[in-house]
Amino acid sequence: MQSISDYIYSFGEFILDLRRGCLSRTGRETRLRPKSFEALKYLVENRGRLIGKEEMMRALWPDSFVTDGSLVQCLRDVRLALEDDEQRYIRTVPRRGYIFVAEVVENNQAKLAAPESEKETASLPREPAPQRAASSIKRPQTRYTRSGDMNIAYQVVGDGPVDLVYIPGWVTHIEYCWEEPSLARYYNRLASFSRLILFDKRGTGLSDRPPGLQSMEERMDDVRAVMDAAGSERAVVFGASEGGILSMLFAATYPERSVALVLLGAFARGLYAPDYPWARTSEEWRQSWELMQQRWGHALFLTTLAPGVVNDKAFRQWWAAYLRHGASPGAAVAFTKMSSQMDVRRVLPSIRIPTLVIHRVGDLCEKVEGGRYLASNIPGAKLVEVPGNDHLAWIGPQDEVLDPVEAFLTDLQSVPIPDRVLATVMFAGVTSRSDEQKQRDFFKQYHARVGHHLARFRGREVENTGDSLLATFDGPARAISAASAIVALARRLGFEVKAGLHTGECDVVADRVSGTAVEIGREVGTKAATGEVLVSSTVKDLVAGSGIRFEDRGVHGLKEASGEWRFFAVEAEPSTG
Repeated sequence: MQSISDYIYSFGEFILDLRRGCLSRTGRETRLRPKSFEALKYLVENRGRLIGKEEMMRALWPDSFVTDGSLVQCLRDVRLALEDDEQRYIRTVPRRGYIFVAEVVENNQAKLAAPESEKETASLPREPAPQRAASSIKRPQTRYTRSGDMNIAYQVVGDGPVDLVYIPGWVTHIEYCWEEPSLARYYNRLASFSRLILFDKRGTGLSDRPPGLQSMEERMDDVRAVMDAAGSERAVVFGASEGGILSMLFAATYPERSVALVLLGAFARGLYAPDYPWARTSEEWRQSWELMQQRWGHALFLTTLAPGVVNDKAFRQWWAAYLRHGASPGAAVAFTKMSSQMDVRRVLPSIRIPTLVIHRVGDLCEKVEGGRYLASNIPGAKLVEVPGNDHLAWIGPQDEVLDPVEAFLTDLQSVPIPDRVLATVMFAGVTSRSDEQKQRDFFKQYHARVGHHLARFRGREVENTGDSLLATFDGPARAISAASAIVALARRLGFEVKAGLHTGECDVVADRVSGTAVEIGREVGTKAATGEVLVSSTVKDLVAGSGIRFEDRGVHGLKEASGEWRFFAVEAEPSTG
């Protein structure tokens, strides 16, 4: 009996030869990655039948958890190979699945229809399907995608069952990194059990340099843009060192794009505080900035970042060049100043996806207490402490760091999208009612005027009573800009509005938003002075590096939150870029 692996299928101008593991068109082989080849094979074998996403994912990855993004990328590869823009071969049925619709001829009939070059090679020994060995991956192709006005450089490495977006710390260069064997091995190992997505953050490496200061939500936009360009709908977010802050904010704000979170050598606050005593002091930060300005281009900070290679001449030369390629001295200082001002401690309870925290016990740059703090305050987080004192993850024994990551990803089950998200709540209310006609005129123009500012800054209206407005935003800097614009608009129309902002976890059900964060936002709004944009300390902590200035408005108690909260007034309307 003929085995199905001996079958040859033909459709249109194409021949799918399972014996040789290849797809060809008029005698020329069209290369497909192994999983993409399997996806096409499964569709052809089940031609004429609607195949759901879940069925295909079980067929292609029977023993592994994968995201929709892996399947989407496979089908994108297949469509590209078949030039199937018009769905002549594979028809997508929205929200249901896929059908292979072309007429297919199989077995001997296909062999008779094959071109001469196919007939001549049919009797040759079967060639194995092309494999991508992680150890052989070198210098992946660098691509670019747009994020707003910025071009962001990214790479995709490997073909594993789950997408993994790697958010590194400080400065990077995604091409020059492959010059260092230890870092290349580290990335190759990650790519052996994931589809690894690397990128240079804006202002570093091969990505564009922004003209001014940047906000965390702009950096989160970059992550989403890279995921979209790489065909990743949902991914594991891996944050190393300073990249952990961006990763945590992304996972809390966009849980629909995040499968799980991995934090390595990460921290929740950059600056020393009595209740966070293991962070660096202001003086230690100042000394670091001065050293960057004076000695940039040398092998800086290796005594704390990588003491294991501090006397390795070749590594020191590469590290010095890597820093030069990665950023200018001014950009490096700007990044570290942002890190020193960040505080995401109040965000940690909002992270509702599986989380793994890894920290080297003797890390000289970011103390292990920082990792323990993260694991204690992120719901359900798992902490793995490993030996060593190198902060750079690829220095020292890599398996001790990466084995727990591989085991964590292997054990992942299907992760539902949480119905809670991190959002910034804006409550704006009219304070002057002396001219009711002007007030009515203002709200009559609401959708054309205020609605414009909400759309401009990606806000979503939740409630509009006529003299008050409740809206949510995916970032605090955008919310501040929108609130400032609305207050200024009201003043131009002859009356006063005040606004309050708070960032916290919100329950999202259909078009409704509720929860403690919403009620705190209302309270902050009621305490704002006429014509003022007042924010909670959480909002101020999350806009570090954006250039927004504040005036301290003291400590207040809130009905909806325990303890005392410090409020700040926006000092001047921020630049909206």
